[in-house]
Amino acid sequence: MHPIIMTLLLMVSVGLFAWQALRRWRLMTLGPKENRFDQIGERVRRTMLFAIGQARMPRYQAAGVAHVLIFFGFLVLVLNSLILFGRGYSAGFDFWGLFSHDCWFGAAYAFVKDVFIVLVILGTLVFFYYRLVARLSRMTLSPEGALILGIIFIMMVADVVYWGADEVLGARASGEAVVFSWVSPASSFFAVGMQDMGDAALTFWWHAGFWMHVLLVLLFLNLLPISKHFHVITAIPNVFAQSLAPRGRLPNVEDIEGKIEREETLGLARIDQLSWKDVLDLYTCTECGRCTDQCPAAKTGKVLSPKQLTLDLRNHLYKNEAKLAVGRAARSLGDGASVADDLVPEHVNPEMVWACTTCGACETECPVFITYVDKIIAMRRNLVMEKSEFPTELQNAFRGLESCGNPYSFPASDRAAWAEGLDVPVMAEKEEAEVLLWVGCAPSFDDRAKKVTQATAKLLKEADVDFAILGEEEQCTGDAARRAGNEFLFQMLAQANVETLNNYKFKKILTLCPHCYNMLAHEYPDFDGNYEVEPHAVYLARLVREGRLKLRNRVDAKVAWHDSCYLGRYNDIYEEPREVLRSIPGLTLLEPEATLDRGLCCGAGGAQMFKEEEEGDEKISIKRTGQLLDTKPDTLATACPFCQRMLLDGLADMDREEVGQYDIAELLWQAVETKEDDAVAS
Repeated sequence: MHPIIMTLLLMVSVGLFAWQALRRWRLMTLGPKENRFDQIGERVRRTMLFAIGQARMPRYQAAGVAHVLIFFGFLVLVLNSLILFGRGYSAGFDFWGLFSHDCWFGAAYAFVKDVFIVLVILGTLVFFYYRLVARLSRMTLSPEGALILGIIFIMMVADVVYWGADEVLGARASGEAVVFSWVSPASSFFAVGMQDMGDAALTFWWHAGFWMHVLLVLLFLNLLPISKHFHVITAIPNVFAQSLAPRGRLPNVEDIEGKIEREETLGLARIDQLSWKDVLDLYTCTECGRCTDQCPAAKTGKVLSPKQLTLDLRNHLYKNEAKLAVGRAARSLGDGASVADDLVPEHVNPEMVWACTTCGACETECPVFITYVDKIIAMRRNLVMEKSEFPTELQNAFRGLESCGNPYSFPASDRAAWAEGLDVPVMAEKEEAEVLLWVGCAPSFDDRAKKVTQATAKLLKEADVDFAILGEEEQCTGDAARRAGNEFLFQMLAQANVETLNNYKFKKILTLCPHCYNMLAHEYPDFDGNYEVEPHAVYLARLVREGRLKLRNRVDAKVAWHDSCYLGRYNDIYEEPREVLRSIPGLTLLEPEATLDRGLCCGAGGAQMFKEEEEGDEKISIKRTGQLLDTKPDTLATACPFCQRMLLDGLADMDREEVGQYDIAELLWQAVETKEDDAVAS
């Protein structure tokens, strides 16, 4: 067709793209190395499911379906582009007959190609509506997004114009009639409409459709590295490189004492300290805003927006490209020059860092597995351990954890006070038990949470479970310390607890707090603490299922259930607590509109329990309590002491204290207890 022009276009555009891609590669490889090439089989499986299969996209139904159409359209139409680029050198190029309509494969592809051209057009119209008409607040409504949609839309129209004109010209050359054909429905539809054009007009549209497609493909290619649509290239690698660790596990900080002695940076202070996977996250964000749309802090008017955090980091990275390149050269010469300003507060608002509840809603929603919590915690580590800059309220929690082993500063001697009169055995006396009941701090010291602990102990006794507690030897697992950024304090607690636990023999650890469960099950193995751990919601469901608990009483109540983030989103424990509630005679289980993995956080996670909430439109606890009250319940039910406290506060703040609030263990005990038990308790 025009081989010289095509060659020049390819050389210039591919060369420009390669230069831009190389710049992005250099930025991505500035930071520390990270191995994301283990367990290749599992990575391929997840890539096929989430990247190719687009499994998370339909969570936003219309937008998700539209994206799926465009994504699969691109996969199908890449062959169409290759054919057209080939026709830049030979007008009839069809991969040597493979894509001819006379070949079954070519005919099948022509049909699929035309169908997907129409579907891609429909998909772009959906996004045009969201951007230009509905103007969804979660999305970044920049001209760039409309430009890319326009390129895709015009490219699809150019395709059917080209193929329609090609069919008419071919029919005229062979003396055949132009008719609609199901082999190429869209192209032949246009061909029928163009059949009365003269040869000159047809040739013009044939060239116009061809060159429009070619130029737009090359323009699109070179827009990718300098726009949010870089995700077209990076999304599949980012899904492949996702963390395969349990969702509730934070990356461990190794040799922290050595880092302190060597005066190495603790936590994330500068942009060049992001790993290559962290930077790939920044490249992959398409600014859809799904993360922020589900973030409890953002929903209640806080400064935190996971999307904006990603954009702030990416913008800072791009803005300092030249400076980072100089710093990289300096480091290669061994002078260790600093290459960028501190991230917080110069480029990231501290309120963003401290407003996060670590609930994981953002990461659950992201279709391309961008992570946010690990970056936020890394920035907290730097603020806490190097700068001593953190909310003042956390000082009390840190002091209590360090001196008393709990964030409330109660003496260790009070840890087992809740068990008075219940004849609960202690491991120091028993030394061996089937189940070690890990009570946790709130269930040991908080007056309301103690009732949950007592109900659980009574249920275990009723089911004749061989269990014991650590009593005074138990310390906080360190969840609040680690998620508040005090990694040194967390590791001190973890190592002490592992040493204590390894002194005794037991088959299983049973926890009352999902935060304790998550720590013991997923983060203690980094400290040689390898145990079988189960939350009480799961264990109680099994006791009921096995008939080891006899449900004697009706509990006539309408109960709204609240999912704990650290049970649900982090550990996929949704059914067992519902199973417990459904088993209770007379109880009616109610589900709020926001439930399961879209249930709103109570607001306590990420050490928020021990600090004041950042300024916003309303408290997270009040918003979540309101969602539960919308179901018109008699009582609210939880399986987490933090959630229980936040919902109790929410009820008090809303003057709705006539609505009850119980843990599933308490409701189950109401169904199990005998009159004699009740008499003893009173």
